[in-house]
Amino acid sequence: MTTLTAAPTIAIPEIAAAARADRLTEAGAAWSERIDARRDSSKLTYRVTGSGEGAVATRLRSGRHEFVIDEPAPLAGDDVAPSPVELALGALIGCQVVVYRLYAQALGIQLDDIDVTAEGDIDAARLLGKDDTVRPGFSAIRLRIELTGPETQERYEQLRDAVDVNCPVYDLFANPTPIAVEVAKA
Repeated sequence: MTTLTAAPTIAIPEIAAAARADRLTEAGAAWSERIDARRDSSKLTYRVTGSGEGAVATRLRSGRHEFVIDEPAPLAGDDVAPSPVELALGALIGCQVVVYRLYAQALGIQLDDIDVTAEGDIDAARLLGKDDTVRPGFSAIRLRIELTGPETQERYEQLRDAVDVNCPVYDLFANPTPIAVEVAKA
C-alpha cells in the first residue's frame, strides 16, 4: 500500500502591480532589442525529458524543475499528480495568463487580476480501442477568462483578440503542429 502525502506548495513571490509592469516592459524591450539586432535570437527550443515510474506515472524534468504526471485509478494510475490532459489544460491556462499580462502592458490596458478556467471534453472510447471514429484528443475546449480592472468590456475584447493570435499554447490547440517521432531501442 502506498501512502500519499500532499505535494509541497510552491511559493510564488508577491509582486506589486507597478513592479510587474516594470518587469513586463523591461522584458519586452530587451527581447525586442535582441530580435532587432539578430532576428534568429527569437527562435527558442524547449526540452523536457521524462521517465515512466509506478503504474503509469511519468517524472518530468525541465531545466531545474521536476514535476510528475499520473492518471486517476480508473485509468490504471495511482492518482499522485494531474493527468497529461489536465496538465495540457494547465499549460494553456498558464500561457494565457502570461500573454494577457504581456499584451495588457504593451497595449496600455490596465489589468489588475486574471483568473482562467479551462474545460476540455475527451471521448475515452478511442483511447480504449472501442471507437476509432472519434478523435483521441479534445473534441472541445472552453476557456473562461475573468479579468479585473477598470477598462471597458471593449478594451478587454481588444486584449483577448491580441492574446488569441499571439499565445503559443493557444496556437498549439487551435492549429495543427508537425510532430516528428523517433522510437529507439535503449
